[in-house]
Amino acid sequence: MQIEPYTFGHSLISFGNDMPKAKAHTTDLGARLTALRKAAGYTQVELAAELGTTQRMIAYYESRAEKAPAALLPQMAAALGVSADELLGIKPLKKGKKPDTQLQRRLQRIEKLDPKARRQITQILDTFIEREELKQRIDSQEARR
Repeated sequence: MQIEPYTFGHSLISFGNDMPKAKAHTTDLGARLTALRKAAGYTQVELAAELGTTQRMIAYYESRAEKAPAALLPQMAAALGVSADELLGIKPLKKGKKPDTQLQRRLQRIEKLDPKARRQITQILDTFIEREELKQRIDSQEARR
């Protein structure tokens, strides 16, 4: 006994690709998110860690998402130093307002440490700054000669 396919004897017609390939495109939200993330000095991994999500999800939001993730929108806007309306493109970005940089975020983390740890970090930073300033003075004096 031969079992007929589900087409009941009708031949199948193929029109090239059965499944269309997903087009690689960036949404307006994705382009804004990418630009704001880069301006704030975040990598996708760093922003994901800040938001408690994965790098893969950040990549998705930047390339494929049509709508903002409602649950992450407030944290995302805060991490990028903009309002939710600015992130969504409802309001334009304020002129002169720049998102936080990596250095500023690190300094904010240092400020949250106990006073002894802050003092130690400050001493280390002062040492490096003094060394670099001394190098610059020596280099400028040698350049004058």
